[in-house]
Amino acid sequence: MSAFPKTEKMYYKIGEVAKMFHVNTSLIRFWEKEFDIIKPKKNKKGNRLFTPEDVENFRIIYHLVKERGFTLKGAKEKLNQNRDKTIENAEIVISLQKIKTFLLDLKEQLDNLPVLTDQE
Repeated sequence: MSAFPKTEKMYYKIGEVAKMFHVNTSLIRFWEKEFDIIKPKKNKKGNRLFTPEDVENFRIIYHLVKERGFTLKGAKEKLNQNRDKTIENAEIVISLQKIKTFLLDLKEQLDNLPVLTDQE
């Protein structure tokens, strides 16, 4: 799973959530309709306001559908079977991808260091 930013606000607008996952807002609305674990509040204008919990649920759905290739039906079944284990697994994948990114960046920095020889 991609290393998405951690949520810090109380509520997020649909555009903010879409930007976090690099998807369009129509996909966010679609997933909201398809997955009953997404329950945004709406302001007086009718705009969706997603909680950090909603964002975390999107993170899990994104992982299952976009990264692991689950169908929507398969993702729903996976979430219903063992939601806690699915969340834990998704969090592990996120952590491992962050570590991988860090290590690749570190390797690149090390590769760019000048080579020291015995003659210097």
